[in-house]
Amino acid sequence: MKDHPPGLRRLPAVIVVIAAALLALVPVLTGASARRAGAAAVPAAVPAGFAYRCGIHFCLDGRTFYFAGANTYDLFTFGSGSGDTETQYMDKARIDAHFANLQADKVTVLRVWMFSHEDWHGFEKSKGVYNEQEFAQFDYIIQSAKAHGVRLIPVFENYWEAYGGIDTRLQWEGLSGGHPGRAAFFDKSRCPGCFTSYKNYVGHALNRVNHYSGIKYKDDPTIFAWELMNEPRYQDQSAAENVNGTTLRAWVDEMGAFVKEIDPNHMLGTGLEGHGTKYGFGGDEGNPFVSIHQSPYVDFTSAHPYPTESWANLSIDQTKALIRAWISDSHTLVGKPFFMGEFNVHNVDRSAWWSALFPDFEAADGDGSAFWWYQDHSVDGKFGVSAGAPELAAFRAHSQRQVAKNGAGPSTSPSPSPSASPSPSPCTVTYRLSDWGSSFNADVTIRNGGAAAINGWTLVFSFPGDQTINSVWNARATQSGKRVTVTNESWTAAIPAGGSVGFGLNGRSTTGTNGVPAQFTLNGAVCAKG
Repeated sequence: MKDHPPGLRRLPAVIVVIAAALLALVPVLTGASARRAGAAAVPAAVPAGFAYRCGIHFCLDGRTFYFAGANTYDLFTFGSGSGDTETQYMDKARIDAHFANLQADKVTVLRVWMFSHEDWHGFEKSKGVYNEQEFAQFDYIIQSAKAHGVRLIPVFENYWEAYGGIDTRLQWEGLSGGHPGRAAFFDKSRCPGCFTSYKNYVGHALNRVNHYSGIKYKDDPTIFAWELMNEPRYQDQSAAENVNGTTLRAWVDEMGAFVKEIDPNHMLGTGLEGHGTKYGFGGDEGNPFVSIHQSPYVDFTSAHPYPTESWANLSIDQTKALIRAWISDSHTLVGKPFFMGEFNVHNVDRSAWWSALFPDFEAADGDGSAFWWYQDHSVDGKFGVSAGAPELAAFRAHSQRQVAKNGAGPSTSPSPSPSASPSPSPCTVTYRLSDWGSSFNADVTIRNGGAAAINGWTLVFSFPGDQTINSVWNARATQSGKRVTVTNESWTAAIPAGGSVGFGLNGRSTTGTNGVPAQFTLNGAVCAKG
């Protein structure tokens, strides 16, 4: 774990979709609240320049997107925090200089805080009162990121006490924070006001119109993804909750549905640490890696390894095994990309550790990384990394290798032309319908007409009428209104060049409304109809 000023750390419809395969039935999506959620899905028409999930990987403009990134938690505090908004409150030159350094060191994605309840540079200093000056500064952060080819992962709130975090939201409701009291934040029966204030803030942020560009945050492809919270957990409320994480999963589902209702185009993550006794890293803290990330509203998994902390005490080889375990569970059990959202080491040869861990991360097919943290001046002697630090050579090499995996010509910076169409890739979808009026079956075949194999896929289409899926086999599916998003199972993930895979579905329907969907997109590319 990490320690640095100002105290950031811390202690170590009815719609029912069932994925049926190998005689196992797994509920995927229920509840009217899931409508239009776009959960863990490629939008039916992916806006150009937006990153999205395609099976077990990230994609951008029709190609896989691997990245190497960093964190800068204090970026929103650059400036005096008072006086004229444009010339005093924010320090534009300092923000631009920081992004120039990030760009030079080949950071392509930056995880940033978008929360604070403090008086100085607070986004929400008191309940429901949003600081226009601070959001104006974040407007500029987005603009500078875009100008320097860096995408952002803003985090909505903090589990920990830094910048107020959920302790402040609890205090607004007359409750105490700290451990274990702050668990009440995730329990609607104990703190309904916490749910309301969090949603109000998130809704305000997503609908914020950038005063420089005129673009709402929810419509800006500079945002790579959102995260619900920094390191949420529902810890020590019961032994069972520590293991199964039922309460936190319900919170993630509700808040994920809320975010996706407003913003179906951006990906969403949890901000989880990945602790758990099964991984030999940390303990069971009410936030199990697999179960929480199986939420249909979450697009990728995350974990935060700090192997040289005294409570972890892992060797390089043990750290490699830990990260590989997360990647494997993310890809095979959860079926989503893996983001190492924080990590670092201290009191060791950092260059040696990074030079060992990054290549192994890549060999295990890790999708994205972000070290903790890239500072613009010497403020954190434990984990801070400044421009010119020797370990950045290992990072730059890692970034170059990640970008090279994206193939020829993929965009690695925000698209300046949102109206452009995603790059096509050859595919053909055959949809054979058996129509019985009030019910139907569909046998679907996906053919890869490209020259390269597909490893992990997401197929999106819209029903022509009143159809509701009952069950699916050889794939997993979610339904949002008429739109259906189907993702591969582990045994149907690979489609060799010239090869094909198939899946089937069964559903209810209104007589006379069945038909073949008008369009299919595979990993964001429009397919021919067979």
